[in-house]
Amino acid sequence: MLLICLLITSAGYAKDGRKPNIIIIFTDDQGYADLGCFGSETIKTPHIDRMATEGCKFTSFLVGAPVCTPSRAALLTGCYPKTVGLATGALHPDASIGLNPKEYTIADHMKTLGYATACIGKWHLGHHPETLPTNNGFDEFFGLPYSNDMNHKREASAGGELLWSKNRDTLWTDQNTAVTHWNTPLMEGEKIIELPVDQRTITRRYTDRAIDFIKKNKDNPFFLYLPHSMPHVPLYVPEDVYDPDPKNAYKCVIEHLDAEVGRLMDTLRENGLDKNTYVIFTSDNGPWIWLGSHAGSAKPLRGCKGESWEGGMRVPCIMWAPGRIPAGTECNQLTTALDLLPTIATLTSSTLPKDRKVDGLDIAGLLKDPASKSPRSEFVYYKKSRPESIRQGNWKLRRRKFRVKRGQPMPENPPEYNFWLCDLSKDIGEQNNLPDKHPELVAKLNQRIDELDAEIERNARPVWQKE
Repeated sequence: MLLICLLITSAGYAKDGRKPNIIIIFTDDQGYADLGCFGSETIKTPHIDRMATEGCKFTSFLVGAPVCTPSRAALLTGCYPKTVGLATGALHPDASIGLNPKEYTIADHMKTLGYATACIGKWHLGHHPETLPTNNGFDEFFGLPYSNDMNHKREASAGGELLWSKNRDTLWTDQNTAVTHWNTPLMEGEKIIELPVDQRTITRRYTDRAIDFIKKNKDNPFFLYLPHSMPHVPLYVPEDVYDPDPKNAYKCVIEHLDAEVGRLMDTLRENGLDKNTYVIFTSDNGPWIWLGSHAGSAKPLRGCKGESWEGGMRVPCIMWAPGRIPAGTECNQLTTALDLLPTIATLTSSTLPKDRKVDGLDIAGLLKDPASKSPRSEFVYYKKSRPESIRQGNWKLRRRKFRVKRGQPMPENPPEYNFWLCDLSKDIGEQNNLPDKHPELVAKLNQRIDELDAEIERNARPVWQKE
């Protein structure tokens, strides 16, 4: 017991007794293979690759949903999106719901410990004042209330929300009119300060504000949540790094993001904060692969954003903390974004309130020893409010409502589901369907997914609703 206490203390505090700073960098729609350290052969990401060289790469890290809003809710609350009432999909500017301020977020927890807190980037958990970051534990908010392809109050704009799906190459080559295509607001606190936001400079401006926040709080513990708007479409970069070839649009955006991550990491080093800061880099869901050169890659995974295949919910993840996380290591254990809240509690030698169910598990031990066993043995993959897949160990079962193949007759007693069973340790791309070889396992996992879903429903709490 004494050894455990000593380990927790050493994980939570520097030698001078200061609490560790926490930074979460959360990109939007970035695929599993969109970093050099995760296998990209075309995109150059030297700064993020350096994080992996100096820290730990998590290769089996899952987010809470394959789309924006529920994924962000899961990360910040440590809960399945269904637990906090935000499982149904991405919120739009006319939404009347949002993250309930009664929920307990990572920022709320850090505030109780005396941390300065800031959300700089895309929020997308409700645009009403009650649901904004400043009412969910953050001292500061600078960013977009929702996705960068959404218009303020859903008003019509010169571009329209679907322009990027039809004319994305043309729009990329016409960066100078970027501000006219989407009427997306930039907010500070609870006020709109720029409408529409100039999306060409937003990634750099987020980084500028993040650096200012770090410098302002360098002598005090801080929590920085940096959810970038990019590489969600429409894609934009500053003029000085712009490549006019639309075939290079996505590559250009990711390489700009990498450079901005490099600026932030240099700030930590220059201010002597690198030995007392945890930085977590990951993405909110998989890539929107049908957008061609405006989207990333999930290879070797199957599927993409919006799907419960691995490509929709397994994302690149790097955790960095020199002297605390072994350099150049890799963790292949099952971990999730839901696990960050309880893990951060351990890293800061603190405990979470006991008045509510948290679905996340403490994976701080994996940061010390990436080869150790994860406390997480199973996970449910939701598509909106429907539990569509489950993972136990290396086995994954995906189920869809039964349908016959085109041209085939309907059987007399059709089953409820079509099943897809695979062993991810041997088939990361989910190509080989094995239900006929393991019928007992299919039955067991099919039952378990319903048990877990029922448990999650029992523990569900009300979402914030506009009166």
